[in-house]
Amino acid sequence: MIDFRSDTVTKPTAAMRTAISQAEVGDDVYGDDPSVNYLEDMAAEMFGYDNALFTSSGTQANLLALMAHCERGDEYICGQQAHNYKFEGGGAAVLGSIQPQPLTNQADGTILLADIEAAIKPDDVHFARTRLLSLENTIGGKIVPQAYLAQAQALAFERGLKIHLDGARVANAAVAQNIPMTEITQYFDSVSICLSKGLCAPVGSILLGDERLITKARRWRKVLGGGMRQAGILASAATLALTEQVERLAEDHDNAAYLARELANIEGFTVDMSQVQTNMVFAEVNDEINVKALAVDLKVKGILISPGKKIRLVTHADISRADVERFIVELKGLLHRA
Repeated sequence: MIDFRSDTVTKPTAAMRTAISQAEVGDDVYGDDPSVNYLEDMAAEMFGYDNALFTSSGTQANLLALMAHCERGDEYICGQQAHNYKFEGGGAAVLGSIQPQPLTNQADGTILLADIEAAIKPDDVHFARTRLLSLENTIGGKIVPQAYLAQAQALAFERGLKIHLDGARVANAAVAQNIPMTEITQYFDSVSICLSKGLCAPVGSILLGDERLITKARRWRKVLGGGMRQAGILASAATLALTEQVERLAEDHDNAAYLARELANIEGFTVDMSQVQTNMVFAEVNDEINVKALAVDLKVKGILISPGKKIRLVTHADISRADVERFIVELKGLLHRA
């Protein structure tokens, strides 16, 4: 199948499968898994943090960061479109008793600094205590500008807040700007990075932070049932995600740009090219096209999409330029027959 639904569908590379089969393992809850220890030490050094924690998912990494930064009755500020507010089951509130304060994301994915400033609560018993600013990069496939990150960090520092990055696709943001990932992560007290999306690992995310935060997050990981035993089988593939798969993301970005241009030339589809910055394409579909029926017909052709008024198409390692071309041909054929 040619699967445009998400970059979470990527398969592990041949090198990852070999590493998995040969991984040296131990019990990670005891701290005895050498492959996990290697990944965590490597990631901490790579990004310039005191420590790192291997987690089962980006959702878990984000939740651990929120629970390590905040206590019961505290609050974190984020965007209305933030993954850790909108798409993670309300975990911060349900499991951490942490109140989210979602603010409007602007068209470029940022949150107005004035809105952040205004949302910070006074030190008063009537209010939740504002403790954390959480940003996301990329967000909806868009790159948050470097200058904005510096300004947000300065605001957080001035107001005594910690600042977290949901960096699920921070590698995409870095590659698209031709800068090291550390140029982005330098502005944050903690960072979560997903290794199982465009970077192709089968499972896992890494959480980065100082010693205190990671120690606290490690305890919460155990409480939440996230303590894994012979996790080196997974960590061995995750290590290759960071060392071998980052630069390859440029191919996904090129394929997304090509896909967007082709879709924009098809009647009934509207694509804002300014929003196509990494590996995601969002296409508005007019009311004359039955998108659900179209998705069913495409599936018969071996192509998967997520139907909706606005279709999100995601390119990744398992989608080639030829796959994109085939999708366009099949799409045109189905629309012509309709």
